[in-house]
Amino acid sequence: MESNTASNASEATGGGASDARRPVSLSDEADLDAFVGDANVALVEFYTNGCGICASMEPVIGNVARGVEVDLAVGLVNPRDDPPLVERFDVRSVPLFVLFVDGEPVARRAEGFIPGDELTAWVEEHAP
Repeated sequence: MESNTASNASEATGGGASDARRPVSLSDEADLDAFVGDANVALVEFYTNGCGICASMEPVIGNVARGVEVDLAVGLVNPRDDPPLVERFDVRSVPLFVLFVDGEPVARRAEGFIPGDELTAWVEEHAP
């Protein structure tokens, strides 16, 4: 089993959309827009610090990126760091997962912890 030394994906910054092995930390709206714009398909988790469910989803989304048929980029963004993101994506609870295809949001889920196989099926259902 692979060890994840980036507890909050802070080491992953700068990995870009091409690094589908580990979630990339996105600092603000501009980072998010650039990230999803560079990827054909991107899964972004909106989280907050101190959210245990959010933290437990980080390795799950990394596994999903390796397990889906599409080339999936995965990112993490804390909307608390950029309040316009809360309004733009109507963030009412975390974790919130938004799937982007060609830079546009196509699906979203905010149901707490989502098992990896269920999240994989959801991504594959909505991605081309």
